[in-house]
Amino acid sequence: MKRLIEKGLMFGNMIRVDSPAWVARYNRALKLVTGRETALTEFHIDLAGFSPEIGDELGDLDYLNPEGAHRQFILLTTEQKTAPLLNADLSVLRELLKQFIHDNESQLFSLTARDAVVGEMDDMVWQVKTPADLLQINRIRISADTTGNHVASADKLTALIQRFRTEPGAWYDDVLIARMIEQAKETGDVIRNPVHLDVGEYDVPDFWTSLFGGVYVFRSPREKAMIFTDASIFTDPKYDLHLPDVKVMALQDSNAVAMWLARNALAEPIITAKGADGAAILRQKIDFILVDAATKLGIDTGDGTRSALRRAAARMGAGLPPEIRGLSALLRYAEEGGAWPVIDSADPAYFYAIRASAGPARDLVNQLLTELAPHDVRALFIMHKPLFYKRYQAWDEAKKEYVANQLAREYQIDKQGTREALFGPEPGMEEPSPSAASAAGPWGPVRAASGAKLTEAVTGWRSGAGGLRDRADPVVPSKPALRGPWGK
Repeated sequence: MKRLIEKGLMFGNMIRVDSPAWVARYNRALKLVTGRETALTEFHIDLAGFSPEIGDELGDLDYLNPEGAHRQFILLTTEQKTAPLLNADLSVLRELLKQFIHDNESQLFSLTARDAVVGEMDDMVWQVKTPADLLQINRIRISADTTGNHVASADKLTALIQRFRTEPGAWYDDVLIARMIEQAKETGDVIRNPVHLDVGEYDVPDFWTSLFGGVYVFRSPREKAMIFTDASIFTDPKYDLHLPDVKVMALQDSNAVAMWLARNALAEPIITAKGADGAAILRQKIDFILVDAATKLGIDTGDGTRSALRRAAARMGAGLPPEIRGLSALLRYAEEGGAWPVIDSADPAYFYAIRASAGPARDLVNQLLTELAPHDVRALFIMHKPLFYKRYQAWDEAKKEYVANQLAREYQIDKQGTREALFGPEPGMEEPSPSAASAAGPWGPVRAASGAKLTEAVTGWRSGAGGLRDRADPVVPSKPALRGPWGK
């Protein structure tokens, strides 16, 4: 992992804590939260104040997240909003904590100037014992205060001031005035320098959790679903997976997952995606697949250039990955035109050839696709870092070197640009209109068209040809297939 750390691909943007004042503040917060302190004089912290060095020292990498419930955080500076969130067991936590810091930035800036801020991210579900409990996670509540309870004290003083201003005869209430003076000694002037943190409550429509071996929970699509990474849970008698109004699938049932994505218009072919350089994206995917195959077969990839990889592919013979055929056919179509290659969900290239459609579930769908297209390591690194780091440890040294160099050269230089090139622009905050939602086809919105044939062509789906004829039609295809912009 040292290679990744040196290239800024792991623990990047961590906040360095090396001043005595910061260490002392962190220890006060750590003592309050865990009852323990650190003897380290220098360490690094993530967005939530978790330090891998302290976790190693204490022998507890979950010291801020005991038993995976009610994750706690320690803020020494608002600059932590740029840091990663390590060991996140819920995919939405990083964005929600960043949002909380953004919503209270001026207050947090003032508070962290004199003390550490300690808080909690509460999913309002006391225990998660079965997969059904995950459906109860609807909102995350984030609350915080300093180790000296400055916010609570300021709230008390504010309430006393309000009483003084509104109650009849408060000017003559010596007890009330004395209490205000004593409270002001702790908090300062809350009139000129108000101290208050709003309790943030945020909706959680779709998320991934590491619980139960990894589960994707989708509630924003028309057809709600839970997709389990660990298929053994289906044979475990402890769990009842017959959940009302929720489609339950195993990730290994790729055809069922593909059909669910298609029915809910959650994915689109990369080649026809608006604004995407489909050919360039496919070429990079092919490169990563060839590197993986070459290292497994012991074939030298030379300097790792595209021409060197093509020479390595020529020596693979029967060992050439099956994904290459379908992706190469799509690449030829993108660059030369001709007949659109039909690739259904049974083809190993299928999930490499699609990306999530724009919408609230976009990022989570893209994360799901990284597990279904495991050799696309760039998308895996961007969308699912815990799984990337886990798989990285088992790779051949040659593959580690190639992937690390590619990511450092092509992603680290322009992270936002790379994400937009691969996955499209970030989703807007506005809700889609009901008319637009009802007109959405499996591979994107159906725009105004005359005649059923054109509508059928734009959606790219036809009954009996690997697609869905109509949402009300009971005829369901056995395998969804990629379609070109004008049908088969």
